[in-house]
Amino acid sequence: MTESLEMYLETISLLHDRMRIARVTDIAAELGVSKPSVHAALHELERRGLARHEHYGEVHLSAEGREAAAEIRGRHELLAAFLREVVGVSPQTAERDGCRIEHYLSEETMERIKALAGEALSRKGPAGEGE
Repeated sequence: MTESLEMYLETISLLHDRMRIARVTDIAAELGVSKPSVHAALHELERRGLARHEHYGEVHLSAEGREAAAEIRGRHELLAAFLREVVGVSPQTAERDGCRIEHYLSEETMERIKALAGEALSRKGPAGEGE
């Protein structure tokens, strides 16, 4: 799946969590893209069985789409936490960079980051103790 389609899945999932609804206009605003771009992406997500778009209505993720979005969001959250807590960058930078790199790392690299993050955070203890 392309980075772009992953961003659409993640955004639809976030909008559903935040507003309980996702529409083309909401997705376009969130991603800073045009409505025709959203329609093209939704067509591809529908073709892959990941989403369903009601004409002039809501966008829904299929079970497979929700699962893919959860995986993408999990990678994003792990990377942002790793960059923030282990690497020590600002929360804003961690969020931005985590979002950028989540699409490119292999499963092997993600597993190593997960292990390193867990080790580093367990050494810190509760509320940052042990620094």
